[in-house]
Amino acid sequence: GFAIIRFLPTPEGEEMPWVSYFDHGFQGPGGWYIEKSLTTLNKQDPVSEYNTQLWNTGIEANKEIARKQKRRLHYVSNIYVVSDPKNPDNEGKVFLYKYGKKIFEQLKEAISPAFEDEAAINPFDLRGEGANFKIKIRKVDGYWNYDKSEFEGVSQLKEADDQIKAIWEKQYPLKPFVDPSNFKTYDELKEKLNRVITGTQSTTTVDE
Repeated sequence: GFAIIRFLPTPEGEEMPWVSYFDHGFQGPGGWYIEKSLTTLNKQDPVSEYNTQLWNTGIEANKEIARKQKRRLHYVSNIYVVSDPKNPDNEGKVFLYKYGKKIFEQLKEAISPAFEDEAAINPFDLRGEGANFKIKIRKVDGYWNYDKSEFEGVSQLKEADDQIKAIWEKQYPLKPFVDPSNFKTYDELKEKLNRVITGTQSTTTVDE
């Protein structure tokens, strides 16, 4: 896949142009477990606790289960789609974009380059200090890979000032992704975890 996007500035009422959260996604005898992790909120999470128990057994098979169930880090930002050849209807629209550590590291590198001959840019700027980002997706060893993605040179969007203002105003709020009310409780998550790993809905808990 290939598309050109522009990361958007901090939405009104927000502190940063991105938010981050952890989740778990794995399948067991009782179905899929796909839930946000309470560690996002610096709270105890039943999957993290269970993975620690598995790891501490020292048994390689248990460690492998823990690896497959480990928490995943996601970032979310607002983006403006400059070009999307495969989905042209997306062009000129604002979307929420979920991405991982690889792309976030590229954002950090753009803000603070590792080498002196590289100029810093503000990847969240719509005007002359920002740059378009080329998303390049390949499949490597069966997994989607974004390593070829890169920033273009510094540029301003071609849209007029009133259009740029309209783009900024169309952004979606980011706070809901980390609002505690949008996370299940510890007990709810623990009950679901037990159902997924045992295949039954019982009162048995993972640490009994």
